[in-house]
Amino acid sequence: MEKRLQLSRILHDILGKETGVYYQPPSNTRMEYPCILYNIDDVSTDHADNRPYRLTKRWLITVIDRDPDSKIWEKVLELPTASYVRSYPADDLNHHVINLHF
Repeated sequence: MEKRLQLSRILHDILGKETGVYYQPPSNTRMEYPCILYNIDDVSTDHADNRPYRLTKRWLITVIDRDPDSKIWEKVLELPTASYVRSYPADDLNHHVINLHF
């Protein structure tokens, strides 16, 4: 959980506020925009001597903003190992999806 909290702090710093970063929010959560959603998307395991010795998590990060010219998603892309997946509009909101190995 330490790494997840570290990632959460980084995302809060990028967003520039103490609220608006959500880890696996329940469906009844009322989100404020702009916001960043994140969750584990994949885990790769390195093995040696038939035992796992390192887990690397891939996080799926979605930046949601009403502003079509928002630069928040570009700031997330500046993180090491970040890669752009796609963007799409939904419910008058702009979604930018990014993978991050962290």
